Amino acid sequence: MVFVLYLLSQAVTLYTYALIIYILMSWVPSIQQSSFGQLLGKICDPYLEIFRKVIPPLGMIDISPIVAIFVLQLAMRGMISLTTFL
Repeated sequence: MVFVLYLLSQAVTLYTYALIIYILMSWVPSIQQSSFGQLLGKICDPYLEIFRKVIPPLGMIDISPIVAIFVLQLAMRGMISLTTFL
């Protein structure tokens, strides 16, 4: 059980880094149009779209990625605390 939790924790960490890289790539559209940017888009956009539908942009600033990362980390911490409780 501990090994599965460790693997899941590493996967969430890796996905969080992918989200951060994808967010930073949005500042430079030419990088986002590269094959690496399109790959990250296919990986990150389905998760981010959930939050973009609910949270409208504040002017030119889209805070939905921040909320998405926060929810991902909160879910991981909840899962860790739930397994330590059991």
